[in-house]
Amino acid sequence: MNRRRTRLAALFASAAVTFTVGYLTTGPVNAQDPITNSQMIEADGIDVVNPVPPTSPDDLRPRVGEKFTEPPPVPPTPQSLMDPVYDNASSVLSLETIESMACSRNPTLTQAQAQIQSQLGKAIQAGLVPNPNLIYVGEQVGINGTAGEWQGAIFQQRIVTARKLQLSRAKFLQLTRAAEWRALEQQYQVLNDLRIQFWMTLGHQQLVELHNEILKNAEDAVVTARELYNLGQATRADMHAANIVLQRARLDLLMIRNQLKSNWYELAAIAGTRQSLTPLSGSLEGPVTLIDFDVALDRLVSESPQILAARAKLQADEIKVKRETVEPIPDLVVNYGYGRNFEARDNSHALGLQVEVPLYDWNQGTIRQAESDVVRQRGEIERIEFSLQRQLAKVYQNYLTSLQNVRSYKEVMVPESRRAYEVLLDAYEEDRVEWPRVLAAQVEYYRLRTQYVQHLVSWRSNETLIAGYLLNGGLMPPTGPQPPGHISAVPKPR
Repeated sequence: MNRRRTRLAALFASAAVTFTVGYLTTGPVNAQDPITNSQMIEADGIDVVNPVPPTSPDDLRPRVGEKFTEPPPVPPTPQSLMDPVYDNASSVLSLETIESMACSRNPTLTQAQAQIQSQLGKAIQAGLVPNPNLIYVGEQVGINGTAGEWQGAIFQQRIVTARKLQLSRAKFLQLTRAAEWRALEQQYQVLNDLRIQFWMTLGHQQLVELHNEILKNAEDAVVTARELYNLGQATRADMHAANIVLQRARLDLLMIRNQLKSNWYELAAIAGTRQSLTPLSGSLEGPVTLIDFDVALDRLVSESPQILAARAKLQADEIKVKRETVEPIPDLVVNYGYGRNFEARDNSHALGLQVEVPLYDWNQGTIRQAESDVVRQRGEIERIEFSLQRQLAKVYQNYLTSLQNVRSYKEVMVPESRRAYEVLLDAYEEDRVEWPRVLAAQVEYYRLRTQYVQHLVSWRSNETLIAGYLLNGGLMPPTGPQPPGHISAVPKPR
């Protein structure tokens, strides 16, 4: 750029005499003037030495070059462009630091862990042995003022048969396992969303730097246009057009800065912090290796936390069928009492055994419900598999397109654009091209780098989704258990 300034100064100095004579002359020049016919200078087709007399009223208007007109003023710089981008530019945050913050502060991860404890609590409760009953009995108390016939205590205990408690606990332990998979799913959602937002914020951080360079280019173009206007090689229309380009570059920079702030506060929200805008450290570029679609799909349908949670739920439903099948087998209620028989004036024992006879209700409706839940859950697993395949197809398309663009921009377009700019800059130093062509090549180079950054962000984001089982939504509530039916929504779940 300094080479260009030296070259423009020399060009302006060499054209000073022409500018003075050709554009500030206000009257005819005769033979006594210092300029001879051999030194006649033409400007815009007008013979300055022997001007043509006016032939019409239109020719009486001031001619171009007869009077210098000041170019239109440059639009003032918006105050917001003068404000610093970062509130705290001294500290820098890396991806690892922000991930650590999210793992400890994101509230959805706490919710997911609470759901695990909830299911574990059901498993504990479902397998507990029923409490015994202690009953005081007094028979015929008060007859003829006596203490009655028999008084004593009865101990009553329900004995649960057919391994019902073990099956109930096994079912809820399996649901606890499903809750653990959903907690892992939530962790992937938080980290994937955080990483995608990190790439976007880092990309806009680089875009701010690039748009600063584009703004400098636009400011240089305005200076160049004004110098060319002073030399008579540009019009006022060119001045207005340069001002428009300058203002558009300013607005583009302001828009990118606004997007940077927005992305940062979204990133901070996922990380569970209210920290002010802080620079990020990291690189968008990395090893560009292609992920195979079939490999990604096989990994998705076999290892995705969504699939694993659904399969754990299926196992719980199958256990539930076994549990409800043995429900009609009656439990035993044993009674034992010890007291005083006041008529016989002796202590006595009381024994009892109670059994419910499943004559009408043998749990047939609940068994059907449990079997239907198994069929429904098998269909749910297939639905999730095909849904994941459909989501992967869309994400993979964006990933593949971004990857192809990243390779093309990195290996061909950006290097070629830089070489073209450098060639034109060298040619300008040798007086073979004009400076506006150099400026145009420079701004094209910066715009290609801007597009390269955008493709890098898209590539990184889609790669993160594919590697993270297509899970995102770091502030969405964690997936909860299925709404409990009457089997589980009781003080003693089973």
